[in-house]
Amino acid sequence: MVLEGNPEVGSPRTSDLRHPGHKGSCVLSSGEDAQPGQESIKYGELISTPLVSKALSNRGQHSISYTLSRSHSVIVEYTHDSDTDMFQIGRSTENMIDFVVTDTSPGGGAGEGPSAQSTISRYACRILCDRRPPYTARIYAAGFDASSNIFLGERAAKWRTPDGLMDGLTTNGVLVMHPAGGFSEDSAPGVWREISVCGNVYTLRDSRSAQQRGKLVENESNVLRDGSLIDLCGATLLWRTPAGLLRAPTLKQLEAQRQEANAARPQCPVGLSTLAFPSPARGRTAPDKQQPWVYVRCGHVHGYHGWGCRRERGPQERECPLCRLVGPYVPLWLGQEAGLCLDPGPPSHAFAPCGHVCSEKTARYWAQTPLPHGTHAFHAACPFCGAWLTGEHGCIRLIFQGPLD
Repeated sequence: MVLEGNPEVGSPRTSDLRHPGHKGSCVLSSGEDAQPGQESIKYGELISTPLVSKALSNRGQHSISYTLSRSHSVIVEYTHDSDTDMFQIGRSTENMIDFVVTDTSPGGGAGEGPSAQSTISRYACRILCDRRPPYTARIYAAGFDASSNIFLGERAAKWRTPDGLMDGLTTNGVLVMHPAGGFSEDSAPGVWREISVCGNVYTLRDSRSAQQRGKLVENESNVLRDGSLIDLCGATLLWRTPAGLLRAPTLKQLEAQRQEANAARPQCPVGLSTLAFPSPARGRTAPDKQQPWVYVRCGHVHGYHGWGCRRERGPQERECPLCRLVGPYVPLWLGQEAGLCLDPGPPSHAFAPCGHVCSEKTARYWAQTPLPHGTHAFHAACPFCGAWLTGEHGCIRLIFQGPLD
């Protein structure tokens, strides 16, 4: 997704509202539909508490409401900023959300099959980008709704900062991890942090929705870097910068690698048939007759055959005819999302157990990167399909047999 747009919000202004026993109301009337000369009809009122301030009822005024109790709220108003563009991410399909995300189930991809209730917030986070070079992008927890407001209820974690301003966390939190060494051949996984509504950086809570915040990390910021991971409790996003994408392999390079691998004419050691990776244009449907398959415990590549089934250990369990190791036997698929690759290296490794193929450095990086799962668990996952990785290393080196001639 390309981020480009108009400025929305800028510097905050705080107002402290105390309203014991006072209630606001919303009048429902025929108003605009009344005939000429006919008075509008008042149908009734919806009573709300705590008091609805002018800032909250004005759609042109962006604001954040921190509810401290039923009779005490702090409203932070935001003013127009012509130097930044704001983009919002969340589960909602409303117009104010620029990038709609859905839950990703391990191995199933986004939005496939029945799933439990979504844990992604409708207005999960927002990214503010400077309009002037170097076009710095900063991430903040929570997004503005259709009324241009962010509401943090009584049970949400919130507090006053040492300088007297308000800050808080969303229910399931927005986590960010910046890779050490950037997103390149020398990358290593960084440390997961939580981003607050005001963009401050904190250590992780004891559990995802705990009311007690972590410790403030003063020497880190909410500035996104090339390769930063953003976790929204149900989906994990990868941030790539324009400069970083220039170093990533292109789709033409990935296609050239596919053709080069097929030109080597790898063969099945059992059937002695020639193997070939299918074209991406064909889509990932049923495996092709020439599709390479791999024993994920040892890495030996074969064509599909029915030899060595060990159904007593599972429907996909097979015994490799070359080394006799028993394990899953799956088709190989070339990973086609170039932005997920660290380098343009040859497709020499596959993730276990899904069988997605990429370069060695790309495979090892993602296999070493724990992604948040649930309230406090972390699992390494295939970046192409989301399947949890298994085995000692999470990926394997592929062992092809060349042609006998």
